[in-house]
Amino acid sequence: MKIVFTGGGTGGHFYPIIAVAQKVNQIIDEEKIVGAKLYYFSDSPYDKQALFENGLIFEEINAGKMRIYFSLKNFSDMFKVFFGVLGAIFKLFSVYPDVVFGKGGYASFPTLFAAWFLHIPVVIHESDSAPGRVNKWAGKFAKKIAVSFNESAEYFPKEKVAWTGQPIRSEIENLPDKQKSLEYFKLESSLPVLLILGGSQGSELINNTILDALPRLVKNYQIIHQAGVKNFKMVKQRSEVVLENEKEKSRYMVFDFLNPLQMKMAAGSASLVISRAGSGLFEIACWGVSSILIPITHSNLDHQRKNAFNYARAGACSVIEEMNMTANILSSEIERITKDPTLLERMSKNANNFNKKDASFKIAKAIIDMALSHEK
Repeated sequence: MKIVFTGGGTGGHFYPIIAVAQKVNQIIDEEKIVGAKLYYFSDSPYDKQALFENGLIFEEINAGKMRIYFSLKNFSDMFKVFFGVLGAIFKLFSVYPDVVFGKGGYASFPTLFAAWFLHIPVVIHESDSAPGRVNKWAGKFAKKIAVSFNESAEYFPKEKVAWTGQPIRSEIENLPDKQKSLEYFKLESSLPVLLILGGSQGSELINNTILDALPRLVKNYQIIHQAGVKNFKMVKQRSEVVLENEKEKSRYMVFDFLNPLQMKMAAGSASLVISRAGSGLFEIACWGVSSILIPITHSNLDHQRKNAFNYARAGACSVIEEMNMTANILSSEIERITKDPTLLERMSKNANNFNKKDASFKIAKAIIDMALSHEK
């Protein structure tokens, strides 16, 4: 049995693939399936360690990004797409898997096109309230479609779609005891903890607003800030200048990237999460932590705003639009939520209710069943 996973470009596409692969491996072990091989087709490995730990063989496929705005890169990327598709057809034919699982994103297009061309069964998953262009197209020929938001089901054929929820990696799913989490980061138990997540690439808007708000925030909060690899050096240097004369400066910690253990401990200690509104909001929901979401204004089909307001309607978060994102407004909203224990508890409960458990297992089981039926 051979299974190909494809997607990538961001952690929002990559890590749900890892979550599904973990459950696929679990089912393979439990059902004693012999000779199974798992592959990951994308333009980059993204996280080599995660691929290695889950037994995924990486195959590089060139991919071009078709931007929704005018850019000269769109012309050069047309050639990348063309040669990427040719390469994907050749490599997919040489592997000839029993099923291809697509997570969406520009990096999945060549492999999904090759699967369609070679008549290999396809399963896809859509994380957002409105599907991206690749998944919307792939939904026309995919055998099965899983969605995280019930609202996105309307974009796909009813007979093929299932509302499964979002696949979450097992290593960050179940949070440790709060006291243990606080001790891990050497935090005080008497002060609330803010966890700032700007996405895998880091959000300049969130980073800059947090830096502007730091002198006010460190007086009453402890802060764990994932700034992104690209922005880490700048954020660290600016934070040292901003907090130079603040006696509470040790309450602020900045990281370029939080590995699974650090993320789990940070979430376990958090009173409130500030984040973008991509698929990472499902991780926040599974943690049952209150949150403030700042959706990207110009995202494909406005999906981040739709994600954020769908989550807000469930009573699990507050939303600040980019146009309103200032240090004063963010600080005031943080204070409003954290100083109201009833609101914090209600948001936490609603986050838990929003989360659909076992999404990874349900999708993995569908993939395995399809692969086994294709083998016959």
